[in-house]
Amino acid sequence: MTEARIGYGTQYEIWNATLPVPAFVFVAEVTSVTPGAASADRIDATHMMSPGRRREYIAGLIDNGEASFEINWVPGSTTDELLRSLMSSGTTVPHRITFPNDVTVTYDAAITGYEKEIPVDDRMTATVTVAVSGEEEWSVAE
Repeated sequence: MTEARIGYGTQYEIWNATLPVPAFVFVAEVTSVTPGAASADRIDATHMMSPGRRREYIAGLIDNGEASFEINWVPGSTTDELLRSLMSSGTTVPHRITFPNDVTVTYDAAITGYEKEIPVDDRMTATVTVAVSGEEEWSVAE
């Protein structure tokens, strides 16, 4: 039997250091989450005596890339104010995604995009893009 799940119940949180007691706060009205896509550099290590006249490569640094999430945008809401503040400051803070099976991934990130859409005949939305910095921390499924 499959263990596939739908994304319903996924939560996105961002560290808010401006609270009287700093803590993770939930981003409200999240409709979609795209975790970062890691990629590793490929370093050419070919030398004059490489076997078989073939190129040789070694693994380079890993880049966790960008992550993004979409929300129902509510101008002036607590979520909007936090996102605008982090976008303006350029601060890198912890972000955490909790999946429906309670596995979490936590990473440091800075908001690099906050794109709002205001259609005449549909809900207002925003897409938030974050640049992931450093290593991701994954919890274990129980």
